[in-house]
Amino acid sequence: MDKMGSRLWNLLERCLHFIAYQILHMKLTEDRWQGLMQFVKFGIVGVSNSVLSYVLYALSLFVLQKAEIAVEWNYLIAQAISFVLSVLWSFYWNQKYVFVLEDGKQRSMFKALLKTYVSYSFTGLFLNSVFLSLWIQVLHISEYIAPVINLVINVPVNFLINKFWAFRNEEKQV
Repeated sequence: MDKMGSRLWNLLERCLHFIAYQILHMKLTEDRWQGLMQFVKFGIVGVSNSVLSYVLYALSLFVLQKAEIAVEWNYLIAQAISFVLSVLWSFYWNQKYVFVLEDGKQRSMFKALLKTYVSYSFTGLFLNSVFLSLWIQVLHISEYIAPVINLVINVPVNFLINKFWAFRNEEKQV
């Protein structure tokens, strides 16, 4: 699985490199290219996270309903299950392929995981709620369009929080 994941990321990077440099004739420094690739990878992990989160929510809700467990608030339990597991999924893939530990650096996996949950809680719960209220109640944007607008804000914010806080590398102590 690890080799296949590396091959897929490399193939993706080569395809994007071809599009950016050969088709779009972009001129990016190596640092900017690496930053762009990191953001693209973060976005791909995010899409997989969103799909997984929904599947886990629906599956958990189905199981809870069939078992007649917590009938009045089973959707909240399903939401909690999907949140905990999908953030764990994102953490795994982000630390493995997006925010890779650099040579000579170290990172506490427990602290990074805790910070990841905090950052996803901030963007996924707090920011989403604030902006949904703004879009829907103040600007009268459709309830179906508002969450899509939130993605335009939350994805970059979450990327920055994860890059510079949750997955920040520290110098190894010798």
